[in-house]
Amino acid sequence: MELSYYIAPLKKWWKLLVAAALVAAVSSLLATLPQPNIYEAKTTLIIGRTLQDPNPNANQIITDRQMAAIYADLVTRETIKNATKDALGIDWLPKYEAVAVPNSQLIEITVVDNIPERAQAVANELASQLMKNSPGGSESMNPERVLFINSQLDSYQEQIQITQDEISRLQAELGEQTSAIQIQDTQNSIAALENKMATLRDNYATLLASAPQGASNIITVLAPAELPTYPIGPNRVLIVLVAAFSGFAFASGAAYFIEFSSNKVSTVSEVEHLLQMPILAKIPEIKTESKWDHVKEYPFSPVAESFRSLRTNIELSSIDQPVRSLMISSPGTSEGKSTIAINLAVAISQSEKKVAIVGADLRKPVLQEMLGLEGKKGLSDFLRKETSLEEIMYPIQENTLWAIPAGTLPPNPTEILGSKTFGEFLRKLHEKVDIVILDGAPFIVADATVLAAQVDGVLLIIRPDHTKKDAIISMRDQINRTGCQALGVVLNFTENHNSYDSAYYYVYEQDAGTSKNGNKKPDEKDINTILDKVRGFFDN
Repeated sequence: MELSYYIAPLKKWWKLLVAAALVAAVSSLLATLPQPNIYEAKTTLIIGRTLQDPNPNANQIITDRQMAAIYADLVTRETIKNATKDALGIDWLPKYEAVAVPNSQLIEITVVDNIPERAQAVANELASQLMKNSPGGSESMNPERVLFINSQLDSYQEQIQITQDEISRLQAELGEQTSAIQIQDTQNSIAALENKMATLRDNYATLLASAPQGASNIITVLAPAELPTYPIGPNRVLIVLVAAFSGFAFASGAAYFIEFSSNKVSTVSEVEHLLQMPILAKIPEIKTESKWDHVKEYPFSPVAESFRSLRTNIELSSIDQPVRSLMISSPGTSEGKSTIAINLAVAISQSEKKVAIVGADLRKPVLQEMLGLEGKKGLSDFLRKETSLEEIMYPIQENTLWAIPAGTLPPNPTEILGSKTFGEFLRKLHEKVDIVILDGAPFIVADATVLAAQVDGVLLIIRPDHTKKDAIISMRDQINRTGCQALGVVLNFTENHNSYDSAYYYVYEQDAGTSKNGNKKPDEKDINTILDKVRGFFDN
């Protein structure tokens, strides 16, 4: 029940929730349709030569990672930007970013543009300009110096090769010599050549470090940008879904705010949550002028069926101990308890039981006005011993239903209703009828509490969107203090039945002559004809 209590606002306001989600979704779709597709191109660079080095140095790797962060920052500087614009012949660059990949020597340059060719060109040109302006780039060194270094490297490489060949030749001759003097001379010559070889290699390595091809601080393109073929945005589906969810969430918040900030109950779950009692019936609004005899005048209407359902549920709820005295009350005023009381009395009387309905609200009686018994002697007059029980029992239906009005309003209703005389009144009335229905005062006055302690059961009337929560809580506390048996709750002024039910009852009303404008009443010989037409209605 707790879960249904929190879901109830969503059920009640579901049309608003769906409307809000649809409006948000359609609005976001219309807003994104004019937007062009967005494409992304990415170039990946690597710092240093660790990939070509079979034995990379750990210190060099750490240095390359630090350099990657520095170079990534340089890509966003004006020098690289201006050089890229000049190279491409454009006066602005699309949005891009350059980041150093964590824990690596990689740099990723990502360009986002609505023209895929331009995104590719800008990504590759940014990488090119970064390499040209790096210390290992061709533009960072004097061309003449580069030419000189290359020529010297070629010379050293040639000398190293000649020296290596000479050493190999002498080592081959050393194996064929037998003279000690020759062997010694050859070994000295080999040692001199090896010293020369070491010097040449050192010079070559030193010169190579100054050349572009030997620099460790160098940038290389690892993966050039390719032409993007699929757009990355705008993701219209995701945008529409997020907008729809946001609209639904906003409307849900509004629904919960309206429901939980209101002091009025509006759903079945709220009533069950507050009272912890079953809902015995939901009574639609009675729209006829004569409300008290609606069950009698329109026996096949949805309202009449609701009262018959209420009658059955009351019998089932007290099957072990039949209810002979039933009090009808409510948390406050204008819940329609008097209308419920008289129509329930009619419904019970139709089940071949003798019923007496008593106007036990001695402050603001409504029952006697509904039945046209104003000015008649009633309950208060009997309790003051000014009349007999038979004199205040007015027949409503012959031999099945009697009404006892409130009578003259006393100055002390609570004391009168709590007196021994009232207990005697109930006992005498039980001798004449099968069940007594008391149209009691609302629980905002003490009269209801006094009455509740003297009857077999209490039926509580709640009017959605009218009855206040604090009044319900106060009524619940009073019922718990008295220890009376609360049979359940009746929701009054609820929405009409669904179309299926309405069609079902419409056939009954038309065939039985129970429409609002007709006065014909169904008799027993018409029942079979009515049932045949109902079956025909559903068969079609």
